[in-house]
Amino acid sequence: MTSRERPALVLDDTSRAIIEQLQQDGRRPYARIAEAVGLSEAAVRQRVQRLLDAGVMQIVAVTDPRQVGFPRQAMVGIRVRGDSRAVADALAEFDEVDYVVISAGSLDLLVEVVCADDTQLLDTVSRIRAVEGVESTETFLYLGLRKQTYAWGTRRPEDGTAPQL
Repeated sequence: MTSRERPALVLDDTSRAIIEQLQQDGRRPYARIAEAVGLSEAAVRQRVQRLLDAGVMQIVAVTDPRQVGFPRQAMVGIRVRGDSRAVADALAEFDEVDYVVISAGSLDLLVEVVCADDTQLLDTVSRIRAVEGVESTETFLYLGLRKQTYAWGTRRPEDGTAPQL
């Protein structure tokens, strides 16, 4: 999901509550969500579909890469010459890349890669370095994971200037 193609939306309290329910359990039945948020099951189903269609959220199974055969994870910091967006788009096409951020500061891009082993990581970093516009890379190996959460996005923004959903 990319935000560059969609305007920002301001969620109303009911949509936020639905999202929070799904963040706790993405398989939670619509009937239980409806009870929790005070809507009918049909209304919850419609709201969820609108949130999905608008690109506000996705409902996916999140795996632990280490437990499914990909124990080598790293963040690759990249310095770019030229248009960072073009390089970001090229790197987003790599199968090993699961996260691409255009950033400010000493690094232009942050790219998370998930690999089966050091050989695949080395190959991936070499391919990243070969992309037109990549000036340099710095690889940060993940040695341990202490927190990973996907429960953001339900706090109410201070200004309500964006369209509501």
